[in-house]
Amino acid sequence: MEIDEYLIYRKELLAESADNDGFVQQNLFLSEVLPLMADARLIDSEECNDAYYTYPQDNLKINGYLVNESGERLQLFLVDESSIDLNATNENLKISTKVHYDTQFKRALRFVSQAVKGHLTEELQLSSPVRALATQLASGAGADQFDVIEIFLISATATVDNRGSFPQPRRLEFEDEKLSITFSHKRERTSKELLVLKSLIDLNFLYNVVISQGSREPLVIDFEKTFGYRVEALEAASEDNFESYLCVLPAIVLADLYKRYSSRLLEKNVRSFLQFKGANAGIRETIRKNPEKFIAYNNGITVTATHMDRITENGRIYIRSLRDFQIVNGGQTTASIFFTRKDGFSVDKVRVMAKINVARDVPENKLDELISNISKFSNSQSKVSSVDLDSRNPQLTRIKALSESIITPTGKRWFFEKAKGEFNTKLRIAGNNRNRIERDYPRDMRFSKEQLGKYFTSWGDQPYVVKKGGDKVFRYFIDAISGEDTLNKPEIDRAFYEMLIARVILFKSFENIYGQGKNSIGQIRSAVVPYSISVIYRYTDGQKGGRLFDLAKLWLREGIEEDLSEFARQLMELMNDLIRKYAASDDLGEYSKRKELWEGIRESTELSSFMNTQFATEILDKFTVPRGVAKEKAGKRNKTKEVDFGLLNANVTIFSRTADFYQKLGLKLADKITTAQRKKVDHIAHCIASKKDILPEYVEFEKELIRNVRTSWPDVLNSIDIPQQDHWMIAFYGIVSLYNRCVSEKLDVSSEFQKQRELAKVRGHKYYSVYDEIGKTLAGGQPPSIKFLENVNYFSQSVHKQ
Repeated sequence: MEIDEYLIYRKELLAESADNDGFVQQNLFLSEVLPLMADARLIDSEECNDAYYTYPQDNLKINGYLVNESGERLQLFLVDESSIDLNATNENLKISTKVHYDTQFKRALRFVSQAVKGHLTEELQLSSPVRALATQLASGAGADQFDVIEIFLISATATVDNRGSFPQPRRLEFEDEKLSITFSHKRERTSKELLVLKSLIDLNFLYNVVISQGSREPLVIDFEKTFGYRVEALEAASEDNFESYLCVLPAIVLADLYKRYSSRLLEKNVRSFLQFKGANAGIRETIRKNPEKFIAYNNGITVTATHMDRITENGRIYIRSLRDFQIVNGGQTTASIFFTRKDGFSVDKVRVMAKINVARDVPENKLDELISNISKFSNSQSKVSSVDLDSRNPQLTRIKALSESIITPTGKRWFFEKAKGEFNTKLRIAGNNRNRIERDYPRDMRFSKEQLGKYFTSWGDQPYVVKKGGDKVFRYFIDAISGEDTLNKPEIDRAFYEMLIARVILFKSFENIYGQGKNSIGQIRSAVVPYSISVIYRYTDGQKGGRLFDLAKLWLREGIEEDLSEFARQLMELMNDLIRKYAASDDLGEYSKRKELWEGIRESTELSSFMNTQFATEILDKFTVPRGVAKEKAGKRNKTKEVDFGLLNANVTIFSRTADFYQKLGLKLADKITTAQRKKVDHIAHCIASKKDILPEYVEFEKELIRNVRTSWPDVLNSIDIPQQDHWMIAFYGIVSLYNRCVSEKLDVSSEFQKQRELAKVRGHKYYSVYDEIGKTLAGGQPPSIKFLENVNYFSQSVHKQ
């Protein structure tokens, strides 16, 4: 039953949100949820400004806020604290009425109302993290800036419909509200209405994001219901996979669309590339001087959707609504129309040509590719890079393979969650082996692709980009590793991976040193950490001809030394003060996203004085190496051809589940999948039983099948209780461990595996010659077959004892 799945997921989510003492903290819970919201494209960035404030007497509360990339939308986050109570019963967590959530929404609504009226400004202490927001809302500039207040209520509850034998998942929509305000701006008294939107982020939503591996929340545009408008269209083409329509849209509809949905309208590749603030000068001038000619001068927009609700009247086609609406070309046009109207210019006479492509009969795994291709080939107004921002990016796939192959110097492994929900699915299928997986991959040794972008980018001269988070920092990362600049594109190999993990270690270490809550250095950790790391970069790798920071030390130590830790603490204490001093706004979280703040700090006398102290000089001397030495070390790396263990690792994962698991899975899905799919399941079970390697196409099929089962029939996995076989993974990591030691210590792979053969022979191991074969295969740059692993189940223990 889906509701039971939601509640199981809740336990996992709260476990991830617990502090070192086991208490579930609201800020940690929020930090777990925000990346899921960013994945679903409800927000531009997971970098929320912490602004916890509660005043029970007046029923006020918020936990944090964001200002969207284009600046006109304030997004407030409110955590329902009762929903994360570990003592809450399952029955109390099943919510069937809107009034329960409306009561929560009112807390944030009252906060906005009180702040806009200026009632909170004087009551809040200068050190309060919410004071800057309250002050801005009360100011004329803030009232002029914001057009939309979007409240996200985050609740670890399951929303249900109790009609029927069992509770069923229910989706609730909340009516818009309008807040009338009067304010003074630029010496003029002005009135306006703020649009207040309310969205519920409950277990239903969060669970579906996880099991769909971060797929976007489909945006449904109901032209009739929301705007009172039907789009008249002409059918231009009808192909196997899509239909195309041509139409003319009033600019006022586009402006209202952007006001309500902002960058959610835009396809991910376009959204992360375009700059939304301000308006394109040419578009603005056309609207001002020749609005009737706009349709002739402008290239129009291109839209994709996955479903259309249309009617035909008197031979004319009218589009009533579109599902999964995305603008893939014309994002600049749409944003410019909105901001031109916002600046007081009429768009009533402006019309925009639109092409609408509606996909049909396209599998989910092909839909993103179709949309990306439409975007790539139709975009003409702004050059949009064609690099893939999603998890299928080949460079990300290579990093994933390396994470599965490379073991740290102390035998640990990092888990790179390339697709959202991977780790969660791994846990669910593990059953009784769940504790072992959580032990092998503790929370501080896991990272997502979005976090990876942040960790990578932090080692550079753009901490303000890191602070923006979301698509901005991820695009920077993807462009750096797979962009069009082939001359500077790094080779994704072992050396790259080790230095990547070193950056992860550095960032996480700085976060831990800064701290959270009462024992933290301050309240702007998300800005201070990247800014401080950029200082170290600027005084080492960023200096022409200077010494390079020795990231290899962090990899080898798997952490930072005490003196570097103390230096980091002092640097971050200074940075905390410098951000406050040089920010031209009290809203430090938002202002730290601006380049000018970094430019002011990096050239400051305070920073220069600190970095010239004896302590700083000693640290830089100890943790840097001359560029020539660094190149020499890189040149001396083992020339052994790098082995890709990705496919073998996938085989081991499947083999560990046993043939019985897939046989039972096939039986339980007999009436749910096609005959061809059932045959593939049987083939996988046969491969396991006969110890034959599973080919890549079947490995990909298995991943997709498991994802679909979790999505559509979660009870099936719960009903298959078959213990996993650990010996496959033990053997795999034994081989990988020894191989990694050979590479790290520049040992001959064949010789080291021959030593294992002799050790196995002395111990009376029947198949001792298998180690010769494994060594030869690895020395040739290929992983061994699954057949070899059957006979080395004691192997990892013998390796680690050496």
